[in-house]
Amino acid sequence: MSLAPLRKRRKEARMDATTPDARMAPHVAVAGPHAGIGFREFVAMVAAMMAMNALAIDTMLPALPQIGGSLGVTDENQRQWIVTAYLLGFGGANIFYGPISDRFGRRPILLGGMAFYALFSFGTSIAPTFESLLICRVLQGVAVAATRTVTVSVVRDCYGGRQMARVMSLAMMVFMIVPVMAPSIGQLLMLFMPWRGLFAALCLYGVVVVAWAALRLPETLHPEYRRPIAVATIAAGVRRALTERQAAGYMLTQAVLTGSLFGFINSIEQIFADAFHAPKLMPAVFASIASMMAFASLINSRIVERLGTRRVSHSALLGLIAIELVHLAIAMSGHETIRTFALCQAGAMFCFGLSMGNFGAMAMEPLADVAGTAASLQGFVVTAGGALVGFWIGQHFDGTTVPMTLGFALAGVAALGIVLVTEGGRLFRPRMGT
Repeated sequence: MSLAPLRKRRKEARMDATTPDARMAPHVAVAGPHAGIGFREFVAMVAAMMAMNALAIDTMLPALPQIGGSLGVTDENQRQWIVTAYLLGFGGANIFYGPISDRFGRRPILLGGMAFYALFSFGTSIAPTFESLLICRVLQGVAVAATRTVTVSVVRDCYGGRQMARVMSLAMMVFMIVPVMAPSIGQLLMLFMPWRGLFAALCLYGVVVVAWAALRLPETLHPEYRRPIAVATIAAGVRRALTERQAAGYMLTQAVLTGSLFGFINSIEQIFADAFHAPKLMPAVFASIASMMAFASLINSRIVERLGTRRVSHSALLGLIAIELVHLAIAMSGHETIRTFALCQAGAMFCFGLSMGNFGAMAMEPLADVAGTAASLQGFVVTAGGALVGFWIGQHFDGTTVPMTLGFALAGVAALGIVLVTEGGRLFRPRMGT
């Protein structure tokens, strides 16, 4: 399918806008000087832009000891700031990109964000001190946040209904592969270059993707759909997102569970280096664990329409808690091994993958009329809040897997409490077709 619609289709789309079902009609892209990008290329470009974030997090994991040693970081737990600083910048910037892309268009915001991502990746590669590296990491996260919020808006501009779902499913399948492969990619690159080369590689990747988008991606926001940046309108959307019980409840649930994931990412390198004394096994085990999230997403796409989001996600949350309580008992008893760690975390990540997508859908369900502002706010709360929770978990690392597994278990219990409050004390109960 071409992104450049015929005049007839644009005319029909405008006519359809007068019907009661206009809001459900598929969106198509505005014709532009770079029109003609095909479906496969579009999906590949969306996946490439979304992958920037995962690459900036997970390729760093094998390099954390080298970075810390090179820049004089003596406290191993302080190295976690390399991940957390990036996540805070990424999460904090999400709240701005939705409104400004509605005002100025998708293309300039995306291209600008990716260009600055490449620039600050280069800045990180030449950072002379740990403090300057952290500053560049924050700015790198701020820049690439455009690819989270605006890329989804581009897909919504161009496709609707089942075609939009198909695009996002295909892009997410590619996106899920990146966290699985990124640590191995990082370790492979470090065979040929020092840690600074990883950031230089991110810079090169950013340059390639921004050049690709500049040459091939047209502006997708219809001129008639541009909205001024009105403080009152944005404030009303934020108020809706924070006060609507289902939206706020599942937003907080996602934030807590995301914190457990970030706690895992913050701790994984130290766990394999200090607890298991097998740092070279980390990329392979990490890949096997992370692949369970991708597998869970595939399973969820097959069963959620039949079973409903609440039945699937609530069951998965209970499963995650049960697995992590067993894992915590193993860790505290002193019987933890690489095998028990991998098996328990793989099971937990499978449950995590089954629950998070459904929680996100339920958080957005009541906010269709303020979707842009709500998506920005939820992205901010989930990512920034999760980064802080994950940093707190990571800072308790004591040479064993106990702090991480305890953090995961506590996050699961807290998430269950939030869900119970949100649902009035009842689980699994379908509502409004979910």
